[in-house]
Amino acid sequence: MVPYRLLDMADDGFALLTALGIESAHVVGASMGGMIAQTMALSCPERVLTLTSMMSSTGESAYGQAAPEAQAVLFRPRPADREGYIAAAEEELVWASKRYGDAAVLRELAADSYDRAYCPAGTGRQLGAMILSGSRADALRELRVPTLVIHGLDDTLIDPSGGRRTADLVPGAGLLLIPDMGHDRPRELWPALIDALVTHSG
Repeated sequence: MVPYRLLDMADDGFALLTALGIESAHVVGASMGGMIAQTMALSCPERVLTLTSMMSSTGESAYGQAAPEAQAVLFRPRPADREGYIAAAEEELVWASKRYGDAAVLRELAADSYDRAYCPAGTGRQLGAMILSGSRADALRELRVPTLVIHGLDDTLIDPSGGRRTADLVPGAGLLLIPDMGHDRPRELWPALIDALVTHSG
């Protein structure tokens, strides 16, 4: 199996925009999606109007590391059957927003994920893509795309240091740290997130 990198997924994003007849866009990504969004802005900045990197990091090992309890859940074997997969999703409360975390919501999201495209090997391949892609620190220092970084202060899967570091590296980047937000986007925080995105995209 040929390994892939974040750049491959960034290229997929641009290919989709091209297929839709969209020359440039405001690009938003969360978690690994934030890393892909950063890579899009770095590889083809003329097609990225603004970048929003949410609960993500820079690829540097010194920043954004998961807490031990979050790592334990991330690397656990995933149940192969649908019901087991859905039930196990409750363990992800370990990195959810403590104030708003809802096991029922996690089960619903897990059911949607399983039904859409269950691929148990995917997590390992995605982690491999992040590792193979290495640090974006030097490139981020040269980025000139208007950038907003959003991170939850209760994130245990990607520590807030990852968001702070991203904002520190990108010239002129804005940083929004949200209290009571973990590694998720609870409905209660949607108004704040939407307002930030709309304001940033102008």
